[in-house]
Amino acid sequence: MSRKYGQFCGLARAMEMVGERWGMLVVRDLLLGPKRFTDLRAGLPRIPSSILSARLNELEEAGVVRRRVLPQLDASVVYELTEYGAELEAVVLTLGLWGARSLGTPGEEDVFTLDTAILSLYTTFRPELASNVRVSYELHYGPEMTLHVLIDGEDLKVGEGPYPDADLTVTCYGSIKPVFAKEISPREALDQGILSISGDPALFELFADLFHIPSAPRKVEGLAVR
Repeated sequence: MSRKYGQFCGLARAMEMVGERWGMLVVRDLLLGPKRFTDLRAGLPRIPSSILSARLNELEEAGVVRRRVLPQLDASVVYELTEYGAELEAVVLTLGLWGARSLGTPGEEDVFTLDTAILSLYTTFRPELASNVRVSYELHYGPEMTLHVLIDGEDLKVGEGPYPDADLTVTCYGSIKPVFAKEISPREALDQGILSISGDPALFELFADLFHIPSAPRKVEGLAVR
């Protein structure tokens, strides 16, 4: 491990294992399945190859990640989460929702990857509102990214690619975050051209209810007095 806190504490140990810069993002990108080194680099375009190698080695040493050789002819090496590493899924989703509350407007150089898009839906899904819901959505983020969303009660499945005969198709031209955060209504998002839909508008209202980012925290000013 590259950093030790010198504390006999589970949280300190967890931070030693996955708290180095880029570490949790590597875990995030492996939650959806094994990836080659080049796949990880593509999803994290700002990480130097040397740093990615270091993080993967540290995560492997900690028992969070393992390497595996694919049985195909090219015998490619992929990285995947161990059973221990996969237990971080709930942590990643909870932390992602916590951080989403403070997201602003995406910057020009900010990337929004396929894995990020998929995990954002798992992060913001509210199963308690979906017990009697059976619906399918097709989402388009720009011209090159298409997802499908299947909701069967409290069970959510999100994957890459179109879904034939989806109940509603949503095409996003900007960030959908303001809709999830209730900063604007679904109707306002349509009127402002942030997105367009094909299908029953009521299903878009439902979509905006099922995926939600809680209100942003209030800024603390001055001293807190108790």
